[in-house]
Amino acid sequence: MSFIVIFCFLIIFAALLFSISFGLRFHESRRRGKLISMLRTVTDSEGETQHVNLLIDPEDSRNKPKADGFDRVNEHFTKLIGESGLEWNVAKFYTLTGILFAVGVTAAALIDSQSVSLTARAIVGGLLGALLPIMYVKRKRASRIAALEAQLPDALDFLARSMRAGHAFTISLEMVGQEMQDPLGHEFRSLFNEQNLGASLDRSLANFALRVPLPDIRFFSSAVLLQRQTGGNLSEILNRLSHIIRERFRLKGQVKAASAHGRLTATILTLLPLATLGGLIITSPRYLDPLLNDDTGRKIIAGAILAQILGNFFIRKIIRIKV
Repeated sequence: MSFIVIFCFLIIFAALLFSISFGLRFHESRRRGKLISMLRTVTDSEGETQHVNLLIDPEDSRNKPKADGFDRVNEHFTKLIGESGLEWNVAKFYTLTGILFAVGVTAAALIDSQSVSLTARAIVGGLLGALLPIMYVKRKRASRIAALEAQLPDALDFLARSMRAGHAFTISLEMVGQEMQDPLGHEFRSLFNEQNLGASLDRSLANFALRVPLPDIRFFSSAVLLQRQTGGNLSEILNRLSHIIRERFRLKGQVKAASAHGRLTATILTLLPLATLGGLIITSPRYLDPLLNDDTGRKIIAGAILAQILGNFFIRKIIRIKV
């Protein structure tokens, strides 16, 4: 009996030590990750001598040295991954793209089809697999930018109220970073940490405008810098900017409601042929065999697919109104 008690005690003691060790390691990893996120914006920036015009598109590279094709591709994907908020790097993105390309080629090769050659199936399957990572990154980027734009008016109002209450601008930035939810809260924390670690306000705001590809962020950064140089009521400027952003959201909602009929039409016209094809395959599997086995029939199918894609493209171009 005493042996069982001692054995149970040793197991509980070992589990307790393991829990304490795991908790300390978790706390240390959290602290290390926070420190790395604080230093990343400073170490990744290019230097004090770089001039960034906040009222011009930050992607304007007329004054930058020309890079070769591979470097431009790496810069494009690095910027895209950074704006998506994913904890990826370019090497991981390329590795995932290669793996999915191989999976797509293998899956296409396993499909038994006499009408399409193996080479064509492999190329199409590989390209579809390789496109999945870039589509996922772009979707994450679009959702993150939409969330940033939706949070920005509240953040500007919070910043203006904090400054009217007597807080300094840097303290107000810290409070916004602590109170706002991610992803905008993370960007304001990065802005505060970068300035807190010794970077100038001009450089911190320029990097902030480069990390967040929104025109309103460049307006905010320019307003802060101009107020520092010429004076003025910054809280009033921020309130007006947040009001303009909210009015634009209201106008976007009206445009979206007005174009709902066109978007529904595009969806129905896109899905109707696919639903008809699926119904024919289910009810009469041999009905489309003459069309598939004839050269003219395959050309008609290819032309129908191309016309469907072009029609959907032009409809969406018509109903997509930028505000």
